[in-house]
Amino acid sequence: MISGKDDKEFFEKGYATGHKPWDSGQPSAELIRVLDAGQLPGKTLLEIGCGTGTNAIALAKRGYQVTAYDYVALAAEAARQKIKAAGVNVKVSVGDATKDDFGGPYDVIFDRGVYHSIRNVNLQGFYKTLERASRQGTRWLSLAGNAKEKHEYGPPTVTEAELRAELEPLFTILELREFRFGTDKEDFRPLGWSILMQRK
Repeated sequence: MISGKDDKEFFEKGYATGHKPWDSGQPSAELIRVLDAGQLPGKTLLEIGCGTGTNAIALAKRGYQVTAYDYVALAAEAARQKIKAAGVNVKVSVGDATKDDFGGPYDVIFDRGVYHSIRNVNLQGFYKTLERASRQGTRWLSLAGNAKEKHEYGPPTVTEAELRAELEPLFTILELREFRFGTDKEDFRPLGWSILMQRK
């Protein structure tokens, strides 16, 4: 989690040193809530920005055929090791969500903290990746930083007006709610948007 522009070097250093506050080691409580509500129907799922694989494992245990990408090689390797130890089947690759083909179309797309970073770097490239990876009816759950709460350190943020302008041309927003991100510190839980969408 960083404020401002996406910084690959920042994330690479975090995974190399073990300083990765965005990685709580637990599946996202907001993802689990949406899953429990039955709002992510389908079998095939793409996770963009899988980190060390915590959410990918939880999704595979729910029966999804999970394909997971991260643009940091150290994160993808850590994910492969964690997934193997968990005894589930997830395809993990290194890829850039602004230019690489992630396959598909998938029934479900999930990202925790990718959209809110990538929108400041190459939103159009990300949009093209989403177009290729989805089809009419694909559900996308994106967890993004919420600009209603100001902080010096934490995830990049987006306003409701900005996210609607950027996402609604391709997706219908089914549910927009506020939640708090889990981190590696119990006393640091930044405000976020939970954006549940469906491809038009």
